[in-house]
Amino acid sequence: MSAPSVPRERVRRRRDDTRLALAFILPATIGLVVFYFWPLLRGIWLSFTSWDLLSPAQFVGLENYRAMVADPVFWNAVRVTLLYVVINIGLQTVVALVIAVLMQRLSRSTLLRSLVLAPYLVSNVVAALVFLWILDFQLGIGNQVLEWIGLERIGFFTSEAWAIPTIAVVNVWRHMGYTALLIFAGLQAIPPTTYEAARVDGASEVRTFFGITLPLLRPILGLVLIISVIGSFQVFDSVAVTTNGGPVDASRVLQLYIYDKAFAQFDFGYASALSVAMLLILVVVTFFQYRVTRAGQTDLN
Repeated sequence: MSAPSVPRERVRRRRDDTRLALAFILPATIGLVVFYFWPLLRGIWLSFTSWDLLSPAQFVGLENYRAMVADPVFWNAVRVTLLYVVINIGLQTVVALVIAVLMQRLSRSTLLRSLVLAPYLVSNVVAALVFLWILDFQLGIGNQVLEWIGLERIGFFTSEAWAIPTIAVVNVWRHMGYTALLIFAGLQAIPPTTYEAARVDGASEVRTFFGITLPLLRPILGLVLIISVIGSFQVFDSVAVTTNGGPVDASRVLQLYIYDKAFAQFDFGYASALSVAMLLILVVVTFFQYRVTRAGQTDLN
């Protein structure tokens, strides 16, 4: 028997739907090419040139990359950025995980979720300026409280030892609500029957958390870590409005160094090489995280 023929009207309707889908995708595709792919390709090209914005770019080959390898300020910026990422990601993930578990176990109120997310609605610049005033060495209420309880004042933004940890904690405060909601969404996907079975077996809360919650949250935690690490490597505004890289380059993160080279020294070729280096670092770190956390796999069956 011959296969039933597909009506021409249905075929025509499918073709029309394809054109409509392409029409909806086209604006986003144009924006992606214009604002992402083209700047990426142009930035890679500029990394092989010497360009000060006022004269035509001159091809210099790998000269910018040779200078970067021998640049102590660059390596210091990489070290400072990695320190910031470790502190920020470590604190943010732990605090967000605790908040998400508490929201699941104690209350699922929409109002509570809104309050948890509220700091994320504050811009980085505003949050940094507010904490800059709160933690000011002379007039900040934070240092006044330390003095009231018998401790010495701390130069949170003026001390080499405290600058990066303070900025990291400020950004943890701002982003922990958003991260907690992502983890909270992952907790909702865990079947309640797994917890019921654990209670029947007499498992404690701690054993349930480490034996059930964490393993089943692995894909979400992997996604959260990848997003958070990429965002942390791009920290700029919080540093720029509080320490501007000081004291003595103690908080000069890689993004700030790129900005300084491009828009203060007009060395756009070298700044582009630094940007390409940061891109490669992010690609390696993201790939490593994805493989280690197995973010694309789940233990839920």
